[in-house]
Amino acid sequence: MATEQSTNYIFLVDDEPIQNEMLKDYIGDRHKYKIKSYESGETAIADMHLNPEIVVLDFHLNAHLPNAQNGVEVLKRIKELAPHTQVIMLSGQDKLEVAVDSMKYGAYDYVIKGETAFSRMDNILNNINELHGLKVAAGSYKKIITVLCVAIVAIMGLSIFLVRKWGS
Repeated sequence: MATEQSTNYIFLVDDEPIQNEMLKDYIGDRHKYKIKSYESGETAIADMHLNPEIVVLDFHLNAHLPNAQNGVEVLKRIKELAPHTQVIMLSGQDKLEVAVDSMKYGAYDYVIKGETAFSRMDNILNNINELHGLKVAAGSYKKIITVLCVAIVAIMGLSIFLVRKWGS
């Protein structure tokens, strides 16, 4: 049985429950993540201890809750708490400055809600999975190289010792 720490979570944060449900169904059919939905950034932030791999975050989170933080404010907080978490901004805002702000504060990508949003989201999730795999492979290669370097130094040290002891 998987623990919370080994579970790969995706958080969906949107104050429109229908949007969250449609995206949850779409992602759930295509990817192996445990998906949690939230209607506010504040409630998602409260669960950051679950270490989500990905957060899909709406920019305009205060349509129903006037005092709710907007997506960029939530993005900043997520990146403070979990800089490794990939955040995808999903918004109806088709404004360049909103996309630029999102990227400036650490969003992995920015998707405008519309006809192609879900397929674009699928491509982004595939890219994040591929990036994660490459990082894991790079970490493994780094460990192997370190072990080989230590082995080479040990062999050289032993060779020098043996030449000094038996070579004269």
